[in-house]
Amino acid sequence: MDNFWNEYPVMKSDLEEVTRIMKKSIKCKEKLVENAILELINSGGKLLRPAFLIIAARFGNFKEEEIYPLAAVLEMLHMATLVHDDIIDNSELRRGTETIQAKYGKGYAVYIGDFLFTRCFKILSEHSTLKGINVDSNVMSRICMGEIEQFSSKYNKKVSVRRYLKRISSKTAELFSLSFYSGAMGSGCDDKLCKRLSNIGHDIGMAFQIIDDILDYTSDETALGKSVGNDIKQGIYTLPLIYVLEKKNQRLSDILDKNTLDERDLREINNIVRDSGGIEKARELAEKYTNRAFKLIGTLPEGENTNILLRTTEKLLVRFY
Repeated sequence: MDNFWNEYPVMKSDLEEVTRIMKKSIKCKEKLVENAILELINSGGKLLRPAFLIIAARFGNFKEEEIYPLAAVLEMLHMATLVHDDIIDNSELRRGTETIQAKYGKGYAVYIGDFLFTRCFKILSEHSTLKGINVDSNVMSRICMGEIEQFSSKYNKKVSVRRYLKRISSKTAELFSLSFYSGAMGSGCDDKLCKRLSNIGHDIGMAFQIIDDILDYTSDETALGKSVGNDIKQGIYTLPLIYVLEKKNQRLSDILDKNTLDERDLREINNIVRDSGGIEKARELAEKYTNRAFKLIGTLPEGENTNILLRTTEKLLVRFY
């Protein structure tokens, strides 16, 4: 587990139990599949989504035996989407280590992602209500549509900021929002509080993804834990680049029209995006979502749980990029 939660011993203990449930749930006769998923679980992720579910659940009647399995489901859903993402993007690195598709091949990776989905719904069938399963299913549908939208807009130099925001809302913010909502609903919070927490998750997710896309221009491969510039090579244009494309930068357009991009091309794209203000403008939008999240957190009941959420959000979003 990442050291992100070291200063919160109770939360770290919660997430260790969630990890135990995940490891138990993916046991199967096919050891290659089981071991591949264990590698994912042990790869050092921050476990943000299960952590946010647990934080939200503590605003209600927290029952470990019900909340921990739901938290495990959220992380496993996330893992499944990452496995499939890496297949589509032909990514070789994830969190600084070799991806499932790079190590075992695309065929195994498809089935491993599918297996994770089946494990999720098995846990849900034992620990969730029909309403909860319906909510989770709808969110997964929207995530899939976000992935399809991204795929269909590849190499589209006319992609708009609005379309980008709709894409990341589906791909990233939906699962953050679901984490908060599922935790609140699972612990019996009223509808108003469930909705407020869901909105906090959405704003955190939007800011988180924009910041992640900025890091693709400002970080190196070692710090980022994945291949820098891979999105551009794959024809996936994110917010800093979209802002510059809107300015009709001819040099940028000419580079993107090439059949293949080499490292020199990527460096030039990076310089153009920096010099044209794309990164700075993307930062401003990330800050707007961050501030909206902080404002909503300020309306939550006072106490240690709200303080942990506030400090965690600061640590996650108010970072160097």
